[in-house]
Amino acid sequence: MDPRISRWAKTLVNYCLSVQPGETVLISAGPVAEPLVAEVYREVLRAGGHPIPRINLSSLTEILLREGNDEQLAYIDPSLRLLAEQANCRLHISSETNTRYLTNVDPARQAIAARAMRELGRIRSQRSAAGEEKWCGTLYPTQAYAQDADMSLADFQEFVYEACFLNSDEPAERWRELGREQQFYVDWLVGKDKVHVVGPDTDLRLSIAGRTFRNSDGKRNFPSGEFFTGPVEDSVEGTIRFTIPTVVNGHLVQDVRLTFECGKVVEAKAATGQQFLDQMLEMDEGARFVGEFAVGNNFGITRGIRNILYDEKIGGTIHMALGNSYPETGGKNVSALHWDMICDLREPAGGGEVYVDGTLFLKDGKLMLGPNAK
Repeated sequence: MDPRISRWAKTLVNYCLSVQPGETVLISAGPVAEPLVAEVYREVLRAGGHPIPRINLSSLTEILLREGNDEQLAYIDPSLRLLAEQANCRLHISSETNTRYLTNVDPARQAIAARAMRELGRIRSQRSAAGEEKWCGTLYPTQAYAQDADMSLADFQEFVYEACFLNSDEPAERWRELGREQQFYVDWLVGKDKVHVVGPDTDLRLSIAGRTFRNSDGKRNFPSGEFFTGPVEDSVEGTIRFTIPTVVNGHLVQDVRLTFECGKVVEAKAATGQQFLDQMLEMDEGARFVGEFAVGNNFGITRGIRNILYDEKIGGTIHMALGNSYPETGGKNVSALHWDMICDLREPAGGGEVYVDGTLFLKDGKLMLGPNAK
């Protein structure tokens, strides 16, 4: 076995989740991720925890969405509710072997299932904000993700290991170092108010007054490298263009342009995936409002791979999520949707600037302040 798998598991259990004796640890993944699941299981035992593996089969999800009635789509497995209410730690390992398996499933049916899961999401968010649950998400390299990224599987594996610092003998220390760098920006942003984003087809303003930025240093998303907040819900005004394509629930969506008034999306266009975009915006009342504003700060991720976990961390980009906010940031928007969209402000993509209370914060993909100032 590649020793980086063992290194990965140790980092997830001991750094990301900090599993303590007696804690229950939910591990959800697809069958293809068995090598990592097995090592995580072993490390949880070594830490004195109680691993609870839950193996997901995407074929069953497809059957339910195609053949289930509305009541069945909205049904919540009681064991999932129990785990949401009681698990001390939650690890999700994305491991799809076909990222497009839901492409031809009616998005309206997907929305029914997503709305039903909103209650579990609310429970998890509240427990996480209260420090009652630790969680982390990572991605196991599969042929499907490699194909989306236009890479061979071998090249994609190396891409993943490098982005996660797993080629280092001590990945956790590399993440702590990045966390210390990002804390400078989190501290600097305390008490700030106005954010202005300018770029190609982009002129957007929003308020972060009274909101808290969070330092994402690999403990929740793995890899990570961003700092994020929930903007004041009715403050977003103007237009923004998201040029990095992504795949969401099997749907390829490219070149999204949004117009906001009083915080709400009033116009939405996509070069690819317009129907899916429209249906997601109609998911519920909160779907047209912004739940997250963030700056990507992992300069080891230099290109998009059509996967939000990685693409939103690209150093020199910003991203915004339509839908649900993270309560720990002070965000108040509630939705079954949380869809991150990435705006590339780097020079090859046309460049752009971010101003915070009139101070130039980011220019052409380069942070202008602090330890990462270029």
